[in-house]
Parts: sequence; structure tokens; C-alpha cells
Amino acid sequence: MAQAATLDAQQLQRVLDCLKTRRHYRRNRTMILLTHWSMLRVGEVAALRYCDVLDSDGQILSETVLAAEQTKGDRSRRIWFNERMRSELAAYVAAHKPKYKTQRLFYTQRSEGFTANTLTHIINGIYSQAGIANASSHSGRRSGLTTLADKGVSVRVLMALAGHSQIATTQRYIDLRPSVVRAAVELV
Repeated sequence: MAQAATLDAQQLQRVLDCLKTRRHYRRNRTMILLTHWSMLRVGEVAALRYCDVLDSDGQILSETVLAAEQTKGDRSRRIWFNERMRSELAAYVAAHKPKYKTQRLFYTQRSEGFTANTLTHIINGIYSQAGIANASSHSGRRSGLTTLADKGVSVRVLMALAGHSQIATTQRYIDLRPSVVRAAVELV
């Protein structure tokens, strides 16, 4: 099976623009960006609670630790939110205030929130509606890691951001772009 497509900045913007015309714009935008900018797995996005992103004063955290039951591999994992992601989370939380902080971050018709499988179908549908070929729920993680690799971030840092225990796993996520290879040749 082919790997999920990685998106460049223009393709991601096309996805975000497409979302503006759909219901649940703010929610879906925030979920997509969590996969791209914080490199969360879809199951981790589905499992997020308000207390995972808000401090005791209601401010957006710059990092959090997800419990083992919220992640893959039955291990807790540290997540980082960059400034842009914190702004997106703040806008989402302002529009969708929690009744209690332990409730799921992303609303759905089901009171217990999204399952990873349901959210996978939603994200795949969003990419399809935006006309991004071969994109899937894994595209955000692959895109984020590839973008950082293109900027020279070390594979050990990428491994930490992805929550991988093996560097080889992280390396499989990174697309080798011809423009990066051309730039590297010019360094010799």
C-alpha cells in the first residue's frame, strides 16, 4: 500500500479554504492542524480532552502529556503546541467552551466523542473534498515531519515530536523531496 501523501503549504491552504464552506469549520480546521502542526495521530486527536490543552487558568498550554490510554502503543507521550497551534486552539475553545475540563475536546453527536475510526473517515473525506490525491488521516503527521526535516531538524527531534520509539519508524515518515536533494548538492 502506498504511503499517505504529504502536503505542501499550498495544498494545506487549499484544504483549509475548502473547510470554510463546510459545517463544523472551526472544529475540523483545528483537528486537521493538530495532525499537521503538532503531528498528532488521529486517535490522539479523538482522545484529546479540554484538560489536555488548558491550564488551571483556562490558558492554552504550550505542551502536554497524553496518558497511555490516549496514545498508540500504551505509552504516555509528550505533545508540543507551537504558537500558531495555540492560537487555533484558543479560537476553538472560545467558540466551544467546556461544561467540564475532562470532557472530550471535539464535539460530536455522540456524547462520548469521536472514535479514531470515525475521525479517520472524516479527515479522509475532508482531503477528498479538497481534491488532494492520496491524502489520508496520516498525511498531517507525514507532512509536518517532512516539512521539519526539509528545514534541517534532526531525526532525533522528529522522533520525539512523532512519539516514535525507533528512528527507523520516523525516517519512513519523511518524504525525500527533489528540491531538497538539489539544495544539498549545492552545499558540496
